[in-house]
Amino acid sequence: MKKLLYIPAILILAACGNNKPKDKKAELADLKKQQAELSDKITKLQAQVGSNDSTKSTDVSVVTVKKQPFTNYVQIQGSIDAQENVTAYPQASAAITAIYVKVGDHVSKGQVLAQLDNSVLKQNIAQAQAQADLAKTVYDRQKNLWDQKIGTEVQYLQAKATMEANQRQVASLKQQADLYRIVSPINGSIDQMDLKLGAIMQPGQGGIRIVNADLLKVKANVPESYSGRINQGDNVKVVVPDAGDSLMAKVSFAAKAIDAASRSFAIEVKLPARKTLRPNMTVVLKVADYSSNDAVTVPVNAIQRSEAGNFVFLDQNNAAKKVAVTLGATYGGITEIKSGLKGGEQLINQGASEVEDGDKIKVVQSDNQ
Repeated sequence: MKKLLYIPAILILAACGNNKPKDKKAELADLKKQQAELSDKITKLQAQVGSNDSTKSTDVSVVTVKKQPFTNYVQIQGSIDAQENVTAYPQASAAITAIYVKVGDHVSKGQVLAQLDNSVLKQNIAQAQAQADLAKTVYDRQKNLWDQKIGTEVQYLQAKATMEANQRQVASLKQQADLYRIVSPINGSIDQMDLKLGAIMQPGQGGIRIVNADLLKVKANVPESYSGRINQGDNVKVVVPDAGDSLMAKVSFAAKAIDAASRSFAIEVKLPARKTLRPNMTVVLKVADYSSNDAVTVPVNAIQRSEAGNFVFLDQNNAAKKVAVTLGATYGGITEIKSGLKGGEQLINQGASEVEDGDKIKVVQSDNQ
């Protein structure tokens, strides 16, 4: 640097000189004197610049690296469904003669919701019942005679067989009559129905949907990439944004097979009864796939990356110290450190991207993580 400064200085002095002839020795002595003066000034300026550089520092904030519990969650979107959500359909072809419920009504298991026309079948039942009653009377008399050793065993057995056959016929007709009723298979509330008196019903059509809102579950499809991380029994946090509600539960079911079309597998989470929860609500499942009670964690924005790997800066006697680290899981802006830190270190957080290894730093804010 000195050589570069000397040359321009000499050229400037030479250019500014007058045109009068001058003694070479005197000229040389004058230039050397000026050179010495410039050299002295350069030395002083370099000392001042070096002094300023040595005291320059970067403002940073630090946090104390602590060991604390850390849990990583896999977030999945799902929806609420009733564990018991069924549709009761008619099982015979006939016209509707009576409707006993309306939408919103609470019903019990086995309760008759609607009646279809079974007038012809009722007549058949009445006729069969009369025959069964007669056969029962004949059997009772024949049995009394047989008990008194009167008559033959064949007569007794024939009377008994006739009575049992007629009884079975009546039972069969009554079972057929049950097909002409729409019955609730569960306890719940009528959620949907579109029935009209006189309308002709067909089996499997025009049913009544019953939902048990006291028994709810969340259904979700999990990407195949998480197949080894989510299992039945895992803890899960259920967040319902629209209801402003959340609760803790467990994965009650996790399918073993991967769906070939969606490349995902189904999971279910049973929910407790809650007034804020309704079927078809959208929820966010946060499944805990990893947990540590004594993890070294740092804010994710304090971690920097290079071709050599991940690293952080520590405050060591008001100087930045670069430390290589091995990362674990990251969740909620916090990353677990597998190696490189032990806890208790002063980690440079804000301003970490502005320093290099060995730079002077000034801590302007210190927070506990």
